[in-house]
Amino acid sequence: MTALLEQLGVPGDARLLIVTCEGLGVSHAANAGVYSALRVGIGTTAGVMMPSPWARHAAANHLPGDDIGVQLTLNAEHELYRWGPLTLAPSLLDGDGGLPRTTSDLWDHADVEEVRRECRAQLERATQWGFDVTHLGSHLHALALRPEFFDVYVELAVDHGLPVRLPPAAKERLAGFPYRRLAAEEGVLCADHVLYARSRPQLVAKLADLPAGVTELVLHPAVDSPELRAYAPDWPGQVEDHLLATSDAQVNELLGGARRIGYAALRDAQRA
Repeated sequence: MTALLEQLGVPGDARLLIVTCEGLGVSHAANAGVYSALRVGIGTTAGVMMPSPWARHAAANHLPGDDIGVQLTLNAEHELYRWGPLTLAPSLLDGDGGLPRTTSDLWDHADVEEVRRECRAQLERATQWGFDVTHLGSHLHALALRPEFFDVYVELAVDHGLPVRLPPAAKERLAGFPYRRLAAEEGVLCADHVLYARSRPQLVAKLADLPAGVTELVLHPAVDSPELRAYAPDWPGQVEDHLLATSDAQVNELLGGARRIGYAALRDAQRA
């Protein structure tokens, strides 16, 4: 039995599944894809990227039952589609005046105090705009994979009683520190397993063999549109994720063997 299952008060052989829909706030196409995945599809949670151009639209269209966290955002990775920080943070700007495109550029230049202020501002704005925040995420894992930024991540999670999204344990070697153990020591909850799938056959195979515990499946659903095609080189994958989340009968059938939950369940357990 995993420690998380015990805290959630479910049997030790239970298979729970969080279906995370990323990209909320990035564009109209992403907002439409994420919300349809949550409301008529298999999605159970999403994270809003507050500095992104369509975050206000996401806030205006969310419903009280939507399980929404804050995807703390310190990068703007698209070549032709840019956004900047909410705060006055010179070390978080690249030559174009937006957030850095890569995590390596961010890590090389960002001041930790400016990172702390920016992340707090993003969380505060999400609350002001009406989101009942259920968890914290880190766009491109920028906060999770760098020790000094990870401290900011966990500090926010502890201060606000929120679980966090973390990369798979296999990435700890790349990061060079045991982020999952460190989060647990602070009483911060995260999913036991993280599942990414690069194709439908791979997703079907992995869903057919879910382990016991809480697994997080990560999708990037967006509706097909000229807007999406203009800024996102990976637009076909996002469109496929939307179809998988909303209209794939086989995927929906495979999920019948697992109980789907959102991050609100982890937030309640952590605060308890």
